[in-house]
Amino acid sequence: MTLVLMSMSYGRALLAPGYATWTDKTSTWIRDNGGGHLLDAYENWRYATPPSDSQPDLQKYVAPVGIPGGSDTTAIHLPVLPSAPGQSAPVWTPGRADVRGVTRSYTSVFQPDPEHRSVVSGVAIVAYAAVSAHLVPGTSQPGGDAPGDAHVPATDIPSLVAVFNSGFKMNDIEGGFYLDGTAYRALREGLASAVVDSAGHLRVEQWGRDDAMGPSISAVRQNLALIVDHGAAVEGLDGNSDNRWGSAQNQLQYTQRSALGTTASGDLIYIAGGAMNLSTLARALVDAGAVTGMELDIHSGMTMFSSWVPDMSGVLAPTALMPDIQQDPNRYLAPDRRDFFYITLSEPTPQQPSVLSPSVTSMTTAAKFDGS
Repeated sequence: MTLVLMSMSYGRALLAPGYATWTDKTSTWIRDNGGGHLLDAYENWRYATPPSDSQPDLQKYVAPVGIPGGSDTTAIHLPVLPSAPGQSAPVWTPGRADVRGVTRSYTSVFQPDPEHRSVVSGVAIVAYAAVSAHLVPGTSQPGGDAPGDAHVPATDIPSLVAVFNSGFKMNDIEGGFYLDGTAYRALREGLASAVVDSAGHLRVEQWGRDDAMGPSISAVRQNLALIVDHGAAVEGLDGNSDNRWGSAQNQLQYTQRSALGTTASGDLIYIAGGAMNLSTLARALVDAGAVTGMELDIHSGMTMFSSWVPDMSGVLAPTALMPDIQQDPNRYLAPDRRDFFYITLSEPTPQQPSVLSPSVTSMTTAAKFDGS
């Protein structure tokens, strides 16, 4: 009888509304049914092996157009990213431009771990000005009857600059979730927070020290503690003695990770890569110019950054930041179980044509199969 009940419970978890990978559905069900400690032990074992020191083939990441690091564009200062010995310095690929032709986002790749050269990290930088950030609740995260359709509104697609994942599941952290006047999970002082103000500016701060609730706050998504502060990696990342950065040994896992940071000028930095431990993730943020930074979600299928740029024919289309580990750049155009962020041009581009790839159809079908 117990086995039957567990099977029914797992089946409901798989068919709950909203898209998610089957591994996400399964891990969520295990944690919700008291198996969190077993899952933590398994992940610590699975991701314990360090990546190799072999030089990867970077040609698959080379863009046809690149701007050297150290350049001052109209909207953004592009930092100089580190390069491995004997390798050319990484260049920046222009992203979405506004109605005046000013590019508001750039992407690049680099090797953030000198001891494990096989590790490649994707990085995106988005201008502080002329863009607006939005936090969208998923069908299950944060929970508490958060409003919305759990996807990017169709009316905002023509203005998209970027779409990217949020943080850990709310049951795995002590932090909160605030949106448009309602705290769906209580905010905690001292925690790393992605804060969106009424002007649409998104910045990474320590809640209670750098910011507090007021009429200018539109959204707050918390996740663990800062990993970068005052332009440097926070001390103690390797030890995680008080579990500020997740469960014990989580910080040592070599797994897919993502992070969000803010530069001194207020521009936004997003980082994602495979086989990274927490210290490497923090180092990557600092290398990219972040003065404050927080970890977002981790593990396969949990990271996604899609950059929206017109193609050769002028049709707006998405591209994954790290196509070898991030699939379905259209992911958040269909209902999703997890909360996420998206960024639009503050001044919409008139009649911008956009294309929805076939993956949207398959994702919508998956969402319907899930029960949405």
